[in-house]
Amino acid sequence: MIVQLHYNPIGFSIIEIHLMSDRNHAQPVLVGQGGPLNGYRWSLANQLIIGRTGACDIAITNQQVSREHARITIIDDIPSLEDLGSKNGTFHNGKPVTDTIALEDGDVIQIALAQEFIFLGQDATVPLAPGDFESSVISYFRRIRLEKESCRTWIMNRELNPPLSALQFSFLSLLSESRGRVLSRSEVINSVWGSQQSLGVTDQALDALVRRLRERIIEFDPDHDYIITVRGQGFRLENPPFTQGLST
Repeated sequence: MIVQLHYNPIGFSIIEIHLMSDRNHAQPVLVGQGGPLNGYRWSLANQLIIGRTGACDIAITNQQVSREHARITIIDDIPSLEDLGSKNGTFHNGKPVTDTIALEDGDVIQIALAQEFIFLGQDATVPLAPGDFESSVISYFRRIRLEKESCRTWIMNRELNPPLSALQFSFLSLLSESRGRVLSRSEVINSVWGSQQSLGVTDQALDALVRRLRERIIEFDPDHDYIITVRGQGFRLENPPFTQGLST
């Protein structure tokens, strides 16, 4: 089921509910983040025009916003963002949009200084109950996010480049999947290095892996200790929600 909500210039909303028989046909979703459209969401079936007038799919009643400001379309099955010659600009992850840009899960779109949106790809789970929606977005956007299929890592909504090493990513994934549970040293070694190679792995090698991973994380967020050492027991991950721009 997809919930589509349109916002008109005088503040009323129209909710359309569509039953989806096949979860694989779930559409990407755009989520208002902060500003007048905080918590509203729109499914992307074909295109969404963002602008100031009520004729737009997403209307933002702010003089900084052009009549037709930006457009999100699906081109060759790839969601894309373009600026429509707006006066005050469209921004993608903080950078001005000067050409058509392919959107990825978790991208932040800013319309002038008036409104931000988060783009959620097809694999994102979006709740239906309006009262639960914001808490679910906060849960989805943790400070550290991982994409196991491509071994990509985001910290504070910024992708690590160069990416983590294979061992670092395996360790971080293991911690993330444990959901705060303390993992013993032997459990980490067996999972990260594999049962066949783990016999030759020392505590010093594990400590070196933890140290290097912490150093990579600190480059993006030095103010929080993510990998917690529990003395005499092992390690756990402290991964708070990423709430920048969201009301909590």
